[in-house]
Amino acid sequence: MSDEQEADVAEAATDADDVDAESEETPEETEEPEGLQNGDFIKLAYTVRTIEDGTVVDTTDKEIAEEEGIDDDNYDFSPRTIIIGEGHIFQAVDEALVGASVGESGTVEIPAVEAFGEYDPDQVRTVSADKIGEDDRYPGAQVTIDGDQGHIETIIGGRARVNFNHPLAGEDLEYDYEIVDVVDDREAQASGLLGMYLQSAPNVWIQTDEVEEETIVEPDEDEEDEEDDADDADDTEEDDEDVEPETEIEVVEKETLYIEATPQLTMNQQWMFSKQQIAQDVMGKLDLDRVIVQETIEGPGGMGGMMGGLGGLGGAGGEDIEAALDDVDLDADELAEELAEE
Repeated sequence: MSDEQEADVAEAATDADDVDAESEETPEETEEPEGLQNGDFIKLAYTVRTIEDGTVVDTTDKEIAEEEGIDDDNYDFSPRTIIIGEGHIFQAVDEALVGASVGESGTVEIPAVEAFGEYDPDQVRTVSADKIGEDDRYPGAQVTIDGDQGHIETIIGGRARVNFNHPLAGEDLEYDYEIVDVVDDREAQASGLLGMYLQSAPNVWIQTDEVEEETIVEPDEDEEDEEDDADDADDTEEDDEDVEPETEIEVVEKETLYIEATPQLTMNQQWMFSKQQIAQDVMGKLDLDRVIVQETIEGPGGMGGMMGGLGGLGGAGGEDIEAALDDVDLDADELAEELAEE
């Protein structure tokens, strides 16, 4: 090989080493996205208005609600707990929140088609008044007919004109919001999610319980082989006979969300008809094992009520109770004889 060829080979080897060295360099770390991201729990204050006439549709501001005459004593006007990207709010607002920070505010316009749909004149129909309860036969009444919800526009004689469009169909909306806080505490997350469904947040707590569960015992491989050999050897046995698997009781830990069943919760229609779906959603979002709704029933005055009843024997003091018991003429032997005679 000539000197020139040797030089070319050496140069090629050097270039190859440089390529290997570059490939061994640690790649640049991917930068973490800044601000809030999909899946984050936040508290959001907001007010939603129609763009056309500024009518307030929904708000977390009690003062605004009072000004608009929509104050409701049973409605919680505190900021809502939502999960970004989970469809708890309009998609355009969800997108505006990604990358934002606590304390930021903004306004998003929602076109009707992305809000509650365009107004459909075909959804205004005339129906027989017989399909409507007598107490609801008046203009403005909310009714359900053949599974569709609507409101009565006019009712004349035996016919009613019912609008089955959403009340906000065809309305463009303006959504003012403020990011109040990030919600990291899991109990607060659970309470907030329940409040979003039920319009008021019940009292909740999370704890880990030890629960006994019946589990199937998996046989060892050696035992399985022995059983297979025995089955093959005994042709007289019925192969189709069902054999119950061996089970054992095992203590497992379950992370449990407890919900206090207050009268308000018990009578909440959303909870009454959708508690299974709501509980499943909360368990999935918070990675819980189960939900227990706990109801507490107390007597009048609790323990005091019981003591008050005892006091009726002879007053409030223990001495009076003893005195009252002493006045009872009771002989155990006589009682036993009477029972034997009977």
